Amino acid sequence: MALPYIEDQVFENKDFTNEPLAKAIYENCKFVGCNFMSGDMSGIRFTDCVFKECNLSMAKLVASEFRATLFEGSKMLGLLFDDCNPLGFAVSFDNCMLNHSSFVQMKIKKTIFKECKLVEVDFTGSDLNGAFFKDCDLSGAKFSDTILEAVDFTTSYNIHIDPNTNRMAKAKFSVNGALGLLDKFKIIIQ
Repeated sequence: MALPYIEDQVFENKDFTNEPLAKAIYENCKFVGCNFMSGDMSGIRFTDCVFKECNLSMAKLVASEFRATLFEGSKMLGLLFDDCNPLGFAVSFDNCMLNHSSFVQMKIKKTIFKECKLVEVDFTGSDLNGAFFKDCDLSGAKFSDTILEAVDFTTSYNIHIDPNTNRMAKAKFSVNGALGLLDKFKIIIQ
């Protein structure tokens, strides 16, 4: 069954917690101040959409599709992006709180994370080649078997990455950020 097609719509201050967003293909739509908390967004396709100041925390994303989608100023706690359809997955995040979310095994090359809280986010096995983390808090973020080649971490902080378990050629760090690469050695730097 083909999904309905919804284009160029603005959804403002809608609460989708009790009555979920209709399963459809949303193109060039904007969601402003909407609440999707713990809702079911499974099987919905978003292309060229913007989520601004929304709460998507703990929403179900099974087979959801996000193509060229921007999340701005949104609360997105505990999201399992690895449940999404990987085909065409392309997102960017600006001033979002993504704590406890998961991108396990995702191909998210060149993804932009700008001024985001990424506390305890799991990037295990992901391909982040060329991604940009600008002014992000990466406290407890998990990087293991992750491709971090040419990733820019220069303005981010609380970075703790084991260079032995990740591919990191040409990754960029500030001097302070690079200290997090030495954590596994339990050495004291004064």
